[in-house]
Amino acid sequence: MSPIVRSIFSGIRLTKMSGETELSTLIKGMKPQLQAGEYVFCTVPIDRVPTDIEPVCVFREVEGTTLIITKQEADRLSIPYSFVAAWIILTIHSSLEAVGLTAAISHKLAIAGISCNLVAAYYHDHLFVRWQDAQPTMEILTLMSKDETEQK
Repeated sequence: MSPIVRSIFSGIRLTKMSGETELSTLIKGMKPQLQAGEYVFCTVPIDRVPTDIEPVCVFREVEGTTLIITKQEADRLSIPYSFVAAWIILTIHSSLEAVGLTAAISHKLAIAGISCNLVAAYYHDHLFVRWQDAQPTMEILTLMSKDETEQK
């Protein structure tokens, strides 16, 4: 390790990634939770991110900063958007190193014609689906979990 890298990381304790990695356990225990409210994806110039909002997610891209915020906040600040979403949290603590969960969910939702934007965070996976698809998505996720439980 170079002296520069060593100095940057001195005093920082690196730990092994936590969370579940076994696909069947993830599906069985995902326990989807629909969040209240409507959420939107919008973009603002990198140097113009509003300071008076509480974003669910901020992602910096070359073209601008993508924000996931409540529809109410976007309307209040007159930030344009075109996709109104429901937010579903998979409450199981999934590892960022887990393989197959998002593919399994995407596959089932694609069969039903449901568009899904997945965001992986440190503890949980977050799904953003069209507002009108919230209930069918919850039903599909619950059925997936139940089917996995019955197979064991």
